[in-house]
Amino acid sequence: MKIHILFFASLLIGCQKPKSEPQITSTAPEPKTETAIVKEHFLKTDTILISEGEENSKSNFVLAHLLNQTADKDSIVTSKYRLDFYVNKTKITDSKITIKGVDKGSEWSATYGLTSATAKNSPFIQINFGYPACGYNRNNYLYYLKNSDLQLVHEWDSMTDGGWGSWIEFDNPDAKSNPESFYCKTVTYFPEDDNDDMGTVSHSDSIAFHLNGNHWKKQLVSAKDKVYFEKKVSFDDFHNQK
Repeated sequence: MKIHILFFASLLIGCQKPKSEPQITSTAPEPKTETAIVKEHFLKTDTILISEGEENSKSNFVLAHLLNQTADKDSIVTSKYRLDFYVNKTKITDSKITIKGVDKGSEWSATYGLTSATAKNSPFIQINFGYPACGYNRNNYLYYLKNSDLQLVHEWDSMTDGGWGSWIEFDNPDAKSNPESFYCKTVTYFPEDDNDDMGTVSHSDSIAFHLNGNHWKKQLVSAKDKVYFEKKVSFDDFHNQK
């Protein structure tokens, strides 16, 4: 009975004729090896375009790879993603995040800068994820990408519904695209029980961010989950002042 031997390098040297057992000796040539390119498989991949003012960047973007998705007994979906950051169409680095409570049909979006006024040439990237409709919760992530160094500086939830809701506002006193310090606070604005034209705005969880070397540090400067500012203001006045 003959033994058929398949060499790993058959693509390079061609098929070998089968040899009988007496012909197999210790002087047989060692099989050649090639570097294998492993292709990654993801459940889903979304391309996140990054807005820089009124236009999207043409060569910088993020690929969101869905690594795993599970649902608990209450049908609450948890998804694990890997975000690949591309600069000049070349992958620079990546970050893994876990999102609990994912709604079917949720979408990604991203913008440069802490505010729209400081978007140009900013190392900050705000990424948010959620169902694109009023009243749905959105997951938000503030990244700092400088050269190949990436840091998730802050993450938070937000919800808006017809001009009401809860969100984060950033304060950049220097008005620079690459500041060495900035602040943020949680803002809520909800209507009065008996008057949809009047609401109460409140501020809480004020946080200071400071750049230490190439790493951002943050410090809560108000009592956690405690409102430190509250005011009744009409719907029109609130949105006209923004």
